[in-house]
Amino acid sequence: MAQKKLIRFAELNTFNNVLQFPQEMRGNWNKQFKNDHPIVLELACGKGEYALGLGRLHPGKNFIGVDIKGNRLWAGAKKALKEGLTNVAFLRVQIEQLYQYFAPGEVDELWITFPDPQLRFSKAKKRLTHPRFLRIYQQVLKPGGIIHLKTDSPALFRFTKEVAEMYDCAVLNATDDLYKETELADELKIKTYYESLDIAESNRIHYISFQLPDVLAPEEKDRELKEAIRYELD
Repeated sequence: MAQKKLIRFAELNTFNNVLQFPQEMRGNWNKQFKNDHPIVLELACGKGEYALGLGRLHPGKNFIGVDIKGNRLWAGAKKALKEGLTNVAFLRVQIEQLYQYFAPGEVDELWITFPDPQLRFSKAKKRLTHPRFLRIYQQVLKPGGIIHLKTDSPALFRFTKEVAEMYDCAVLNATDDLYKETELADELKIKTYYESLDIAESNRIHYISFQLPDVLAPEEKDRELKEAIRYELD
């Protein structure tokens, strides 16, 4: 298995659609894609199934899967090259470092699909919809940019709704049973490997999309959030 990973990492270095801790990309993604189309990120993308699916649906947009695990990125990047999806790329960095790689307003939308829900109360700050991360997203999203969360975790869904309400986010859509909706956008029909596992055993998919306020409440507000979710058990 270790040998397989080494081979993949070596091959990853040859892919022109993968950037690993790149220098001077901030504000220059139009050079990577050779166009000025809107940029959409899939965070903690794993094998990039959502970025690939969105790329197939929207040739007029650019999609970037972001993850730190190169072994996973290899699968998505290889598939994108095989299919000739020139509007899909992959970025190997920590999500906490996004502001180092994207200029203010350079990103149009964010997709967070089936992330680790970090269910322990003590790990709440690691949830990708925690205000700690929202402040990072605000540094790269254009005003009115949309954040999408798709998850099988009812706890993460409830937490995200709580955050959206407490921090004055504009909720555009929220459902605790996505596939019962009568009219479903093609973007929401994309299914990932993790979705098929139904790890949460909830037998339903939760979805919420929202926009950040012009100014997000400072970190002092996070203490109120911590108290609001204290019912969660370690």
